[in-house]
Amino acid sequence: MNIISSWHITGWEFAALAFAALLVGFSKTAVSGANTVSLAIFAAVLPARASTGVLLPVLIAGDVLAVLTYRRHAHWPTLWRLFPAVAAGVVIGTLFLVWADDAVVRTSIGAILLLMAGVTVRRRRTAEQTDDPDAVVTRAGRVKARSYGVLGGFTTMVANAGGPVMSLYLLSAGFRKLGFLGTSAFFFLIVNVSKVPFSAGLGLIDGRSLLLDAALVLFVVPGALLGTWAVHRINQRLFEQLVIAATVVGGLQLLLR
Repeated sequence: MNIISSWHITGWEFAALAFAALLVGFSKTAVSGANTVSLAIFAAVLPARASTGVLLPVLIAGDVLAVLTYRRHAHWPTLWRLFPAVAAGVVIGTLFLVWADDAVVRTSIGAILLLMAGVTVRRRRTAEQTDDPDAVVTRAGRVKARSYGVLGGFTTMVANAGGPVMSLYLLSAGFRKLGFLGTSAFFFLIVNVSKVPFSAGLGLIDGRSLLLDAALVLFVVPGALLGTWAVHRINQRLFEQLVIAATVVGGLQLLLR
C-alpha cells in the first residue's frame, strides 16, 4: 500500500493506528479523555511531532460525529467563557512547540494531567453537592474557566491532549453525562478546526499526512457508533470514574514514555 510505504510503517503498525482511530470515535461519544491512549499509539508508531498533525484530522472527524449525536445538550454559556482563554493557550502552545523537544512536552503535559486529576478527585470527595454548570458566570467560575481554558488550549496544541484537561473542568463544574458530552463535542470541534492553520504552518499537516488520514477516518465511524451504544449503559458515577481513570493513565504514559 502506497500510504504504508510512504510512512515506512508495517501492516501491524497501520492496524495499531486504525485501532487508535476507532478509539477516538469511542472517546468522542462515550468516555472523553480516553483518546490519550490514541495519542500514545500515534506517537509510538509515527515520529512524535508528525503524529500530532496526522491525529488532528482524525480527532476532527470524531468531533463532527459527536456534535451530530449530542448537539442538543451543549451548554453555550460555558463555551463562551472558555474560548478566549483557550485561544491564549493555543498561542502559548504554538510558541512552546517552536523550541521544546518531545521529552519536555511529554513531561509537562503528563505532570499537568496528574495534578489536575488529583485536584478533581479531592474536590469531588469533599464537596457536599455538585456545582451547577451556570456557576461559570460567577467570579470564581470565571477564574476557574480561564485557568482550565489556558491549560486546555496549551495541551491540545502541543500534543492533542486537551481532552483530559477539559474533561476535568466539565466534571468539576457539575456537568451530567449528556451535558458533558454535548458541551465537549462543540468545544473540541471549534478548537481543533482552529488549530489546523497553526499545525499546517508548523509543517505538521501536509499532503502525505492527509492521505494517511483519509484511510484512518474510516475507522472513527464504528468507534463512534460503539460509544453511542455504550454511553446509555454507563451510569453517572461510573462515567466520572472512567473519565478520571483515563486522565490518570494518559498522564502516566506521557511521563513514563
